[in-house]
Amino acid sequence: MTELKSAGRLEATLRAGHFALTAETTPPDAAGADAVLRKAGCLKGLADAVNVTDAAGARAHMGALPASAILAREGIEPVLQFTMRDRNRIAMQGDLIGAAALGIPNILSLYGDDPKGGDQPDAKPVHDIDGRQFLTMTRAMRDTGAFPSGRKIEPAPRLFLGAADSPREPDAKWKPDGLLAKIDSGADFIQTQYCFDMALLRRYMAALADHGIPERIFILVGIGPIASAKGGRWMNENLHGVHVPDALIARLETAQDQAAEGRRICVELLHELTEIPGVAGAHLMAPRGEQAAADVIAESGLLARRAA
Repeated sequence: MTELKSAGRLEATLRAGHFALTAETTPPDAAGADAVLRKAGCLKGLADAVNVTDAAGARAHMGALPASAILAREGIEPVLQFTMRDRNRIAMQGDLIGAAALGIPNILSLYGDDPKGGDQPDAKPVHDIDGRQFLTMTRAMRDTGAFPSGRKIEPAPRLFLGAADSPREPDAKWKPDGLLAKIDSGADFIQTQYCFDMALLRRYMAALADHGIPERIFILVGIGPIASAKGGRWMNENLHGVHVPDALIARLETAQDQAAEGRRICVELLHELTEIPGVAGAHLMAPRGEQAAADVIAESGLLARRAA
């Protein structure tokens, strides 16, 4: 196995060649650790790591760093999301080494939602550096044990670095320049936007393979249990780049229990993802759906298969 860059379960799972399973939680609007655990505690022992969102939707919640520390303390490995929207590089550097000190092994770089779409539209975004610069900076802090100024960090932070991607139709004009730039900047793994169209995903992964990308980075594909046909249609209308196929919406429409059918569909998609070359894992997302994600992982049997 390649020397690990972190002490985390997620990296160890991926480097061992196992299909990894991550999930997501939004920190609560609460000033208590128990509120974090009530939401995400159901994922303990199931998800290899749990993403902790960073003021998603440009709305304030408990900070992602303290929420991640609470999860780590309880044996739930976090993926700490960092948006470029809210902090300058000095604050980010302090939070990065603080995260490592608190036992947080995974970092995900994101642009961040525009404050104009949140509930405090007068808030001013920072964007001191962009996501690629953040990755380059964090990789250098990890690998050289120094701040950009040259001051030493002893010990250096051990961190597994992630970035985001969105599967799309690889037409004749398409090139994966953005993804290649993230890899060159230091990304170790990728988590994608929702992808429910497995035919499109197969074409996309084949195109990435043509550029040697799956050999350079771990790709975790975003899926989730869709709670209803209405929810599937909402995704198609409101989430850029997301397409829930008509056949899946029709299945939900005719189901007696649409939420249960959504979980069954998600389990089926999980199994299909394990058969697509280049896919290293799945990232399960569902708004306020931590329990649904936990149920899908348990019902999939993938952890039992891994143990066997």
